[in-house]
Amino acid sequence: MRTRLAVLEFTFRNLKQHKLRSFLTILGTILGVASVISMLAVGEGSKQSAIEQIRQLGAANVIIRSVKPEMLKEMEDTTSGATQQITSAVLEYGLKYRDLDLLSSTLPIVKNVVPLALVRRNAQQGRFRISNARILGTVPGYLKVKNLTIRRGRFLTQLDLNTTANTAVLSEGAARSLFSFEDPLGKTVLLGAGAYRIIGILDAQASGVDTPGAVGQQNLNNDIYIPITAAQRRFGELQLIVRAGSREYERTQLSEITLTVEDENLVSQTAAMVRKLLDRNHPNEDYEIQVPLELLRQAERQKRIWNLVLSSIAGISLLVGGVGIMNIMLATVTERTREIGIRRALGAKRRDITVQFLVETVVLAGTGGVIGVATGFAMGFLVTMTSDIETIFRVWAVVLSFGISVCIGVVFGLYPARRAALLDPIQALRHE
Repeated sequence: MRTRLAVLEFTFRNLKQHKLRSFLTILGTILGVASVISMLAVGEGSKQSAIEQIRQLGAANVIIRSVKPEMLKEMEDTTSGATQQITSAVLEYGLKYRDLDLLSSTLPIVKNVVPLALVRRNAQQGRFRISNARILGTVPGYLKVKNLTIRRGRFLTQLDLNTTANTAVLSEGAARSLFSFEDPLGKTVLLGAGAYRIIGILDAQASGVDTPGAVGQQNLNNDIYIPITAAQRRFGELQLIVRAGSREYERTQLSEITLTVEDENLVSQTAAMVRKLLDRNHPNEDYEIQVPLELLRQAERQKRIWNLVLSSIAGISLLVGGVGIMNIMLATVTERTREIGIRRALGAKRRDITVQFLVETVVLAGTGGVIGVATGFAMGFLVTMTSDIETIFRVWAVVLSFGISVCIGVVFGLYPARRAALLDPIQALRHE
């Protein structure tokens, strides 16, 4: 025990004699460890955010959305380019109520079928206003299917649907935009030309945005929910689209239908059956099918690949740090050749010399690893504070990076230590 303490004491004394050189030696290890921890934390945070967005869509859900077919898009481009005067046209596409009835009656493995009708109108309360707000006509089952939670009040009920009640549920962002710090519950809001009584406020959604990676993502925390029967009766199916030089109408009965499958293992098969059923009535492909479970699996695969790439890049920094340690230790062996000769002449064995230099190398690498871990945490917190990127630190990343730094110290310090031990004592004493 005393021998080990003496070796450590001798090691720290030698390192303190060359403080600047010791710091520059471990700088590569510090940067390598810090890079591993911070890069993995950023990668983990960003990927976890994407996965949470997909999970919120529901692993057992199959989502069918109305999309404008390419043929209608080309017609719009041709019309707007051919004339500058205001024209009128009605473009009809997307999901219909008959599709809802077909899916409900044909797929016995589906336990929930939730329709959604999107309406764009101005929302106003006093001096506060949301232009072109997303007003979603839906049914009570939407709350459970989309994993939403009520902060205050209640969600839509079957009675609201049966009576086509002018009731509305506000998302967290919509409530803040329309009422600021006031309590919206029980008050009214103008949606278009109609007044709606607010019956509930939703909690903020973790993801905040619609489908990850989709074009034209919308902030779901700004949505307003009303009974789908009220949306049909008050707003109808026609939407006015005004563009430069043209005024057009679009007719879409349903914007989205969400199916919840009883067994997650049958989600992909259900999506294939849905496509076969809808293709008969939609030859223009004016709908798309989204399977969150498949997106989740794809995101998890990308996450593993991303972590591997980041680890490899940061691992190169650790190797560079190891080479720097090895280079300095070789120079130290040459510098302390006469000291090695004196110790051998006084009875020190080759094993003692090997242990001495190996301990110095491990101390350098370990110190660099500890400082690197602290630096990595600091870098991660700095990224979170200066941007919207969330960082998630994993224990395995910290242990792995620190363990690699110590192992690199052992591996790259073994050769210099062995070289010092193999020096001939007589030649070492003659060294100038």
